[in-house]
Amino acid sequence: MSWLEPEPFLRGTAWRDGDRPVRADPADLGRLPWDIAERAALPIGVRVEFRAEPGTSAVELRYRAAAPAAGDELRALRHAFALWRDGRCVTEVFAEPAEEATVRLRLPPGGGEFTVHLPEAQAPVVRGVRAVDGALSPAAARPRWLVLGDSITEGWWATRPAHSWPAAAGRALGLDPVNLGYAGGARGELPLAEQLSRLPGELITLAFGTNCWDRAPATPEWLHATVRSYVRLIRRGHPRTPLLLVSPVLRPAAEHTRNVLGATLTELRRAMERAARELVAAGDDRLLVLPGRPLLGPEHLADGLHPNDAGHAALGRAVTSALRAYA
Repeated sequence: MSWLEPEPFLRGTAWRDGDRPVRADPADLGRLPWDIAERAALPIGVRVEFRAEPGTSAVELRYRAAAPAAGDELRALRHAFALWRDGRCVTEVFAEPAEEATVRLRLPPGGGEFTVHLPEAQAPVVRGVRAVDGALSPAAARPRWLVLGDSITEGWWATRPAHSWPAAAGRALGLDPVNLGYAGGARGELPLAEQLSRLPGELITLAFGTNCWDRAPATPEWLHATVRSYVRLIRRGHPRTPLLLVSPVLRPAAEHTRNVLGATLTELRRAMERAARELVAAGDDRLLVLPGRPLLGPEHLADGLHPNDAGHAALGRAVTSALRAYA
């Protein structure tokens, strides 16, 4: 069978820069900090989703990726393509990063709907999709869920992209999660709120704040005002879209330690939650608040900051429960 165009099969996409899925508006990068623009080039959360007819034995993906040079530490990362069906991983295929390559994933008998989670570090771009011994069609579209956050949302310390909390909650809720997590970012950058206001979606989640303790230190007063401004900007494009604010999860080293401006993470978290509740009291009945502090314990943290797989699963369950009535 000939190669099919990949666009109808791709999920988790936000913007495109040529044939590359990107996670910030390429026409508006100049207003973003360089680190966010850099992270936005990685296709975090982008997936291939398809329906296979009975008798289809495999799916092949033709792709290009950045091939790390000899000695590059990224060569140690496993280049894994993970095939999922019905909420579980069916198989994984590991390949060598290559500028042009084809990977084949064998399908279990019976056909059905499948998801292929792509490796992320080498920024793969899918160039074609085809069936082996059968036929494929794009999976049905699902409601788009825009998830903006930091490295925790991006999925750091999850052992596979499919184990990040947005991926886990998206499966549970039957949504198409669009991962707008930026490692080191999500510090209240208002241009991101404006970009988000222009991006189509049926649900929105904001999960940030921990980088406002140290990476870009803030005061509670500043963060309170920033959350109000952030929501106001998003509401210009999404006046009635359900919007969930998740305040920072546990970070033991920061909970009661003051940053250079004298704020603890506990105080910053409370300021975020207070700002959101004030907006609800003022009439935004589609804004929800999920306090992050109770969601994880120390056993859920891989490095004192980022969740391990169990932590991502716990966070995913909490967000699933908060959004269940809207999904």
